[in-house]
Amino acid sequence: MRAQLRAGRSSLARVVGVVLGLSLVGCGASQTVIESAPTTTIAASKAPRTTPVDAADDVDPAPSLETTTSSISTTTTSTLVPPDGLSSDERRLVELFAFTDPDLQPKSIVIGPSGLVFTQNMMYRHNIKVFDRSGEVVAVIDDSVDLGEFGLADESVVLRGSPVEAAVSPDGRHLWVSNYKMYGPGYTSVADDDCGSGDWEDSFVYRVDIETFIIDAVVPTGAVPKFLAVSPDGSRLVVANWCGFDVSIIDTEALVEIGRVDLGRHPRGVAITGDSARAYVTVMGAERIDEIDLNTLEVTRSLPGAGVTPRHIILSPDETVLYSSNHLMDTVRSIDLISGELVDTVRTGGQPRTMAMADDGRSLYVVNYSDGTVAKVSTLDMSVLQVVTIGGRPIGVAYDEETRRVWVADYSGTIRVFEDRAAEG
Repeated sequence: MRAQLRAGRSSLARVVGVVLGLSLVGCGASQTVIESAPTTTIAASKAPRTTPVDAADDVDPAPSLETTTSSISTTTTSTLVPPDGLSSDERRLVELFAFTDPDLQPKSIVIGPSGLVFTQNMMYRHNIKVFDRSGEVVAVIDDSVDLGEFGLADESVVLRGSPVEAAVSPDGRHLWVSNYKMYGPGYTSVADDDCGSGDWEDSFVYRVDIETFIIDAVVPTGAVPKFLAVSPDGSRLVVANWCGFDVSIIDTEALVEIGRVDLGRHPRGVAITGDSARAYVTVMGAERIDEIDLNTLEVTRSLPGAGVTPRHIILSPDETVLYSSNHLMDTVRSIDLISGELVDTVRTGGQPRTMAMADDGRSLYVVNYSDGTVAKVSTLDMSVLQVVTIGGRPIGVAYDEETRRVWVADYSGTIRVFEDRAAEG
């Protein structure tokens, strides 16, 4: 058994808020500037910032973020779209609008309840920024926490985080956020993704109340937690610890880490089955995808069809196929979950990162980091249906099924929004 159990500690609630008004600008044909709604932020202490180099995953973008104002399209935005009689693989991506913002340098993007869009901006901006469907700012959540307020220290210890990935709870009440590393007393490791086990201090995940946008829980994890997923029954949070070479399993009700599963070099992607019994985890540096029993915390098998540098994974709706983006292979592959063997492979572009799946399961949307493209892939035959060139460094993607919109996060500080709709003509 490769499971190593370690106890966690419970957390207390924290309520700190400051109202801040911000304006948001976007990109479009007209030069109309739209003022945002009032924005909520959490006060933070100052701490040094360090830029990570994701050697096996993401490179240091070192972006020169432009703060010039651009505009957002004045086209009327609909929050819901009627049925069009088409499946997702019969539609085409059309860009609706784009925007930049000085508080943005998103590593990931996630769609929450009522179309809320959460962007995790690492240590570059020390925040989680929240938008509505029109691209207006709803909240800015600072990544500072006081461990003493959460029962994780005997006295006040203020730390800053670096939000990297996020997952929404099945009931839509909370957002779980992983922190690449912490900044403050006792945290001295230099950010470097080319790490060995034991080189870094352990970190934390935050739980954010989606109604108030307040961090209300902090739970310890392993070193450099990246991707995370909540089980469909809401009882477990599975967190891949990149530099811990393990996975943290967290009880979401007790707010404690109930154990860690040792996997090997650089765990990254996580997908959990509908019965909440098993998790699949990519082990990017070991060329494996492991299956974990969430009851026993044991690795039950490794899938032989994993390939080189498997990064992000998504289960098919019927859970018979696992789709994997393979970063250094420039491909997306489909793996039969009964045999564990490779079914098919398609080249989507240079360094595919995150994927999103359409609500009908017939299409994947894949961002290709080094090519600056978004590829739409048919899951029926693993063919590329469409490639959209957007430039920059697209790294995150999310699908809003109520609007059939695809949100793409560019590491340089831009968000682009596409609608998947019937082809013209």
